[in-house]
Amino acid sequence: SLDPGKRLSSGINAEYGVIDEESSNMIMIETDHNSFTEASKAQRKQQIAEEMIETADESSKIEVVKLAEHFLAEELAEESFTSPKAGQAMWASQIRILNPIKQETLEIIKFEQNEAAFSICVSQFNNSPIPGAVYVVVGTAKEMCLAPRSSSGGHLYCYRLVDDGCHMELVHKTPVDDIPTALCSFNGRLLVGVGKLLRIYDLGKRKLLRKCENKQIPNCIVGIRCSGQRILVSDNQESVHFLRYRQSENTMSVFADDTFPRWVTQATLLDYYSVAVADKFGNLAVMRLSQDARDYIDDDPTGNKAIWDRGLLNGASQKMDMLCMFHIGESVSFLELATLIPGGSEALVYTTLSGTIGMFVPFTSREDIDFFQHLEMHMRNESAPICGRDHLTYRSSYIPVKGTIDGDLCEMYNSLDPGKRRAVASELDRQPGEVSKKLEDMRTTYAF
Repeated sequence: SLDPGKRLSSGINAEYGVIDEESSNMIMIETDHNSFTEASKAQRKQQIAEEMIETADESSKIEVVKLAEHFLAEELAEESFTSPKAGQAMWASQIRILNPIKQETLEIIKFEQNEAAFSICVSQFNNSPIPGAVYVVVGTAKEMCLAPRSSSGGHLYCYRLVDDGCHMELVHKTPVDDIPTALCSFNGRLLVGVGKLLRIYDLGKRKLLRKCENKQIPNCIVGIRCSGQRILVSDNQESVHFLRYRQSENTMSVFADDTFPRWVTQATLLDYYSVAVADKFGNLAVMRLSQDARDYIDDDPTGNKAIWDRGLLNGASQKMDMLCMFHIGESVSFLELATLIPGGSEALVYTTLSGTIGMFVPFTSREDIDFFQHLEMHMRNESAPICGRDHLTYRSSYIPVKGTIDGDLCEMYNSLDPGKRRAVASELDRQPGEVSKKLEDMRTTYAF
């Protein structure tokens, strides 16, 4: 539905996007591995044509020159002939401003060859020279190799939205020593995950200024969320960590973490104490801090300097409790608390790499919990998997399922034979129509 003339022909797909609340425009970063940029493709094409002419014999040089001119003039449709493969550690990337209502691309900003954008954030800075100005910060990596993971550094590009959010103006770019994998706006400043370092940056005249740093994250930061002075940091191998920013001391300290090493892909805050976490193996968990969890912990009674010398294996003194656990079966690529219908209740919406869109909804009464628990129990017997695998074993592939009912299995009640439907409904002391109505009410309350 977008203008095909403004698409990158190297097969670049949208990786991540944010929305400018004032203009409702979507700002996306698009990155693809093993691809050339348009400038690199033209340069490579010219190089091939020159090599053709240089290696030609004198007798056939005129024909080769015509062939090279035809080669340069010919434009093959990459939708049919695919795009040229650049090789490993070759990246193409760009920023796209999109009007989602008109389905129109407003502006495209392209990066150089081998510079890949991995994070984006919309932020407002307290010390901005233009009051109320909205900035877009994009984190890029230079010459990144996937395995083993390495790069020659990265940059934080700071743009200012102009023309009512339809265009961006580059303010400056800030070099960093690792890949900026996560960005988040934080109380008029910017939280940046640079490798395994968590930093707070503020706006400067020539570059972003580093104000604070934390070195307690074990491996690599893949996500940052914040609520007040609390910061939720996701590690790609060691689950999530709760940090507290102490403004008077200008320090960030880990005061709570998880007891299980999750390979986190997405995490989102549900409230001030609860967090939902999805990992690369297709598991989704809801964890909660205790109500008496203390943000202000004494890392070292003798002073703050020892905070950097504390071992990573000791972990935090406070741990989160796991409330819910469920195996989805696909790697989750997006996780957010949202309302899908006007006036509806909030639900936890997720998407997966395979294209699945699903949601987790909360129960509001004990009666509903008992009803769906018994319905799920009966459906496990009446609608067994066609491959013979036990349903409970599948949903507990890595960790035993806890506090979650499989709605997909319950929805299969309407596809049972009439005799089985009556048998299940009688076990629940209901009529078949009442069971179907209960399933429909649960779905329409939150989704459709």
